Amino acid sequence: MDNKNLKQGASDSSSSSSSSSTARRQIGPEIQAMPQLETRYVFCDNESYPEEWTKTVSKVKGVYTDIESICQALEIDRERCDRAMISISFKGLDPLFMYTQLLKETLLEIEDDYRQSIKDLAEYCREQDDIPEDQIKQLENEYRNHTSIWWYTAETFIYSMLNRGLRQMDVNIMLRMGFFIRHRHNHIAQLHREQQGSKPIKFQVFHAQGLSNEDFEKMKKTKGGLMSFNTFLLTSRDRKISLENFARPATRNPTSVGILLVMTIDTAICTKLSTSFAEASTDKERSDYYQQLGKVYTDMGEYSKSLSSYEKSLEIRKIALSPNHPDLAISYNNIGLIYDNMGEYSKALSSYERSLEIRKIALPPNHHDLATSYNNIGIMYKNMGEYSKALLSYERSLEIRKIVLPPNHPDLAASYNNIGIVYNSMGEYSKALSLYERSLEIKKIALPSNHPVLATSYNNIGMVYGKMGDYSKALSSYERSLEIRKIALPPNHPDLAASYNSIGNVYQNMSEYSKALSSYERSLEIRKIALPPNHPDLAASYNSIGNVYQNMGEYSKALSSYERSLEIRKIALPPNHPDLATSYNNIGIVYKNMGEYSKALSSYERSLEIRKIVLPSNHPDLAASYNNIGIVYDSMSVYSKSLSLYERSLEIQKVALPPNHPDLAASYNNIGIVYKNMGEYSQAFRYYKEAEEIWKKSLPSNHAHIALVKSNIEIVKNKM
Repeated sequence: MDNKNLKQGASDSSSSSSSSSTARRQIGPEIQAMPQLETRYVFCDNESYPEEWTKTVSKVKGVYTDIESICQALEIDRERCDRAMISISFKGLDPLFMYTQLLKETLLEIEDDYRQSIKDLAEYCREQDDIPEDQIKQLENEYRNHTSIWWYTAETFIYSMLNRGLRQMDVNIMLRMGFFIRHRHNHIAQLHREQQGSKPIKFQVFHAQGLSNEDFEKMKKTKGGLMSFNTFLLTSRDRKISLENFARPATRNPTSVGILLVMTIDTAICTKLSTSFAEASTDKERSDYYQQLGKVYTDMGEYSKSLSSYEKSLEIRKIALSPNHPDLAISYNNIGLIYDNMGEYSKALSSYERSLEIRKIALPPNHHDLATSYNNIGIMYKNMGEYSKALLSYERSLEIRKIVLPPNHPDLAASYNNIGIVYNSMGEYSKALSLYERSLEIKKIALPSNHPVLATSYNNIGMVYGKMGDYSKALSSYERSLEIRKIALPPNHPDLAASYNSIGNVYQNMSEYSKALSSYERSLEIRKIALPPNHPDLAASYNSIGNVYQNMGEYSKALSSYERSLEIRKIALPPNHPDLATSYNNIGIVYKNMGEYSKALSSYERSLEIRKIVLPSNHPDLAASYNNIGIVYDSMSVYSKSLSLYERSLEIQKVALPPNHPDLAASYNNIGIVYKNMGEYSQAFRYYKEAEEIWKKSLPSNHAHIALVKSNIEIVKNKM
């Protein structure tokens, strides 16, 4: 068979090829020149093979006349190639090895449903293009019929996929195979317990592989040092097997050296040292370990476990360090970050303020870390709806950064961006746009043209244009953001999902619901691949899809999507997280539109309960809750209750928002509707006019809201 195109164009793979005698003269020179093809085996029906040609093509490793012998040779060579790709680090434990161990220990602690894990892995495998369907089905149907070691050594994708994940530090693969790593670890531990006493205390094993000339030189210079391997090692008790099958063949490649590692195993020492990094290190190493473990859990969306790890690190540092040591500030800062992700903003604020207190004592007055603390405190005030306090903190952070950083430093761009976010939330869109554009100008100077941070700026500019009703400009900005992310990021990066989600928002506002749905579903596809099954971003995708179905009038589909979003949030988030309030709120909208007012009230009131617990008393989201409950009572013709709720919503908005915020106009408009329904047309006219004045100041002249209120004014004028 002629396989000369077997790996043409591959970027990081090597392969073996076999060929028939009829093709050998044609492809011999091409085979020798192809960097992707490392080895060639010849299968033919005639043992008389031209020796001259064999000598000129060094990649030819053998001539075979029966299929069994060539298959055995190929299997050994495949294993040799796998071993040659095992990286070895010298001079101790390198960061990649450490990170892998942290992730492994994290995976061993997770308890999940292995059936769902197998289902998720199978779904992921089907999205790849190199895994046979029969092997995927075998995994689904037979996993519990065999041990994990059987699966690891069987002719399936398990061995190659797991080692590729470890070798390339592919977290997507490692997370999806976490259940298998856990089962394999537990199985090995069980075998170790069973064999204790029946095996010698000390024995030797051998591991052989190819090592690049460069790495071999490093090895020679580090005699007496440590070596770390970022993968599982297959070893043998038979020295000859390792030497002849894996060490000697590696010498055929002029760029590599064959090595044979002789390892003396002392089971007594192994038992004593079978502890985690945290249990076998100094105070500093242990505290740093828990910091790193916290980051791993954060990346996985496991916030409660992340918080626990950060708190363990803090406790160690409190004992080992002086009370105002900068590392304590780092610990409080990281704990604040987790509380922020959990929606516990008051706790996050407290942690960030404690971090700032320490930094004020330990650091010079304009140290960059102080700017970081003020920035994080600003984020909390913004999330809590206290926009004036958020602005003060962000501006203090900006002042410090202007002093200590060059004029076009990316952190200055971040400050302008964050201040823009506050003005955006306050409805001052022109100020927000100006700040976002200033941030973008700096980033264009400081960063490469396709840096992901530029994509964030275009995304935020698109958001402002969307709120201003300029959907064509919003769409253009979002698409520019997506273009950059496609170039700069892997194809299934979560930020790509965020871009598709934002584009979906614009199409939804433009009432192009089929396009919106397509964008949201693309976002969801990426998140299913890139994120754990109960990650909060998946809930956000289901929520967005529910919004489209709700606007399309497909209420049963909308309800199903909102409930799926709520299920995930209940698992992933604390019981009073603001996102849960959002889910209950949206479910209430669907029930209201379906005319099921009692169910709508129940959902809206549950949302309000959560918001009362987690948000300040004058937060805009509380105003939204009172407004929505008012809409239900209006629909039920209970106008007195509706009016009272709309007025409560307006009171909060007057405190929380600038005087010309569009949401104030919406409240005036709703109160006008109630007065119109009650037949009090002069009062309705007065509130409609208030709404019109605000919308004219805050929105473009052709915005749909302005047309709506003008129509309402004409209706009541005719009634008067």
